[in-house]
Amino acid sequence: MQISSRVLRTAFALLLAALFLAACGPSAPKFRNADITGAEYGRDLALTDHTGKARTLADFRGKVVVMFFGFMRCPDVCPTTLAELKVVLEGLGADASRVQVLFITLDPERDTPDLLAQYVTAFSPNFLGLYGDMQATARVAKEFKIFYQKAPGPGPGDYSIDHSAGSYVIDPQGRLRLYVRHGQAAGLAADLRLLLKGA
Repeated sequence: MQISSRVLRTAFALLLAALFLAACGPSAPKFRNADITGAEYGRDLALTDHTGKARTLADFRGKVVVMFFGFMRCPDVCPTTLAELKVVLEGLGADASRVQVLFITLDPERDTPDLLAQYVTAFSPNFLGLYGDMQATARVAKEFKIFYQKAPGPGPGDYSIDHSAGSYVIDPQGRLRLYVRHGQAAGLAADLRLLLKGA
């Protein structure tokens, strides 16, 4: 059976049109960190910032939020992450004003508001420390699927806290979008720019 040249031309034209439409159609943004858009968790929080103001995620609408859970006596992961986030924001230039970094303490017993204020602002005056009582801390950790538990030390007040080490990124509409593994902040600036452009 022989296929006419007219049928072949028509089929070829349809194939080209389909390829053209596919190339022009919407595609998912190419994030460098883990895209968790549509996650059924991490929808809100209710805590207090280090200035004493009650906070929810709605307070930060219009900004991209980078959220990290930790504690002030953390010897390595927490200060390293906050220092990396400072560098990322410095690299954004003027766009940094549209990004809010939140450090949520998992140790409200020792991380008082005054100490928290000194700690986070030592990295950047624009960073906010958030805290709650033990119940509020447990609720927000559960909402964002954060693991944490006390690790006994030599004395009653000398405990450490084992905890999840990644950061979350929330877009300007208040939706959880990205998970940034510890040590993977190198590509974060590009991801934040995409979200600031409406990706």
